[in-house]
Amino acid sequence: MVERALSLLAIDPGGLRGLWLRSRAGPVRDRVLAALAALGPRKLHPFITDEALMGGMDLSATLASGEMRRHAGLLETPGFLALTMAERCPPGLAVRLGQALDQDAGLALVAQDEAAEEGEGLPAALADRLGLFLDLDRFAWGETQEFALSLPLIATAQARLAHVATDAAQARLVRVAADLGITSLRAPLLALACARAHAAWRGAGAIAEEDLEIAVALCYAHKARHFPETAPEPEEAQPEPPPQDQPDQARDREENAQDIPDEMLIEAARAMLPPGLLAQLQAARVARAMGGNSGAGAARKSMRRGRPLPSRAGKPGAGARVDVIATLRQAAPWQKMRRAMMPGRGGDRLLLMPADIRIKRYQDQTDRVLIFVVDASGSAARARVAEAKGAVELMLAEAYSARDHVALVAFRGHSAELCLPPSRSLVQTKRRLAGLPGGGATPLAHALQIALATAEQARGHGMAPTLAFLTDGRGNIALDGSANRAQAGAEAAQIASAIAARKIPALVIDTSLRPKPQLAELAAQMRATMITLPRADARSLSATLSAALGG
Repeated sequence: MVERALSLLAIDPGGLRGLWLRSRAGPVRDRVLAALAALGPRKLHPFITDEALMGGMDLSATLASGEMRRHAGLLETPGFLALTMAERCPPGLAVRLGQALDQDAGLALVAQDEAAEEGEGLPAALADRLGLFLDLDRFAWGETQEFALSLPLIATAQARLAHVATDAAQARLVRVAADLGITSLRAPLLALACARAHAAWRGAGAIAEEDLEIAVALCYAHKARHFPETAPEPEEAQPEPPPQDQPDQARDREENAQDIPDEMLIEAARAMLPPGLLAQLQAARVARAMGGNSGAGAARKSMRRGRPLPSRAGKPGAGARVDVIATLRQAAPWQKMRRAMMPGRGGDRLLLMPADIRIKRYQDQTDRVLIFVVDASGSAARARVAEAKGAVELMLAEAYSARDHVALVAFRGHSAELCLPPSRSLVQTKRRLAGLPGGGATPLAHALQIALATAEQARGHGMAPTLAFLTDGRGNIALDGSANRAQAGAEAAQIASAIAARKIPALVIDTSLRPKPQLAELAAQMRATMITLPRADARSLSATLSAALGG
């Protein structure tokens, strides 16, 4: 199937637009990439500059000639592009590549997706435009063998491609897409191009059943949101003889008989889909909809460090550094005009103006801090605190790669306490959590106040805070320490509104056996995500937090 998919891409790169190759680094992927090398793909990385992508001024030629000279970008030359680390592709690059593919400029993209966890994956702008999908992680090394694309067979199929008749194939592909829950309007067009290329590869003059099965397996399986339930087979019954004098009913039976292959096409898509991949891809869609697929904090501009951004006009000083190359690029096209306007000045030297100066810019990622606010009150406090301890330790174990800090606020009795300031130290965290007590009333308002202050302090240190509340009750202790449930509720609502006004992301997890409407109201006032999670344990809490917060 892999060799077939690569051959179809080579036959009609403009119609199929490209290939989403999902695979971790390893010998199986190396074997496929070695076969792809016959197509001569040009590599690009996720952080390629706009100048390299879309072309720009050729600085050396411009300075030598005194006139504007430019070089072509990768998107201006037809052919195959190979996007490495496609799971890290930023939204801006995904949009540019998607626009280039839509312009039908003879480009095809091979996106090498190395996503290893749920919530990661190719941006939706590209996933919708690439016709073919292959998941190599389902193949073991022993199940593969070296192969090479047959370039003469591909050339013959390309010559035959324009003469392949589609007939009613497109209508059937649209019906199958609807049955699979695929809403993209591009999907049937890409599947039709795949079926037509496969028919040309077989040497046929029209699309047949096997062409449609290949198209559905390669183009629909990864985009399917659900599969229709297979209806139980009815009990065998003696067929009644059809009436001889009702041609309309006979024609209806012939039309209904054509629906059977549609079910077979759906089964082809189901067979192509690896176990668990549909859930992973849907989790990636959710994570992208919630603002990103990275566990890092918010992006911020910097003059010193981070990923380079395009330079901008400005003045040096106050920490700003001059981008010499960008300054020369800005000044070079104007040299001939400036020498004509200012004869006798400069000689052969470059004439610079203040408006030519360009300042370097970078984009840095802030560290993220997860602030756990744990209800340690009541008779079940010991179990909840133990769950929170385990969740914090599990999240800390991932902090080294995700750059996360973790803080812990516990509330019980008449007050709340910051038990653990933002930290990445696993040893310190375990030591602080070991003696965390439980029992007593529920000072929820004070816990909200402490959590808000901790989040504001974290922001002051350049971190991006996120609050996670774990509780199964409602507040009954006011800020002044009195047991006044009404006052405590009003104060909690006021502080929750303050958290929403400061736009601090928050998550409320109801760990009670029966969901509490008071917690739902509090989450709405805080503009937080509400999750009901009875009988939670450490791993389920950690997984829920990671999924809900996009980590």
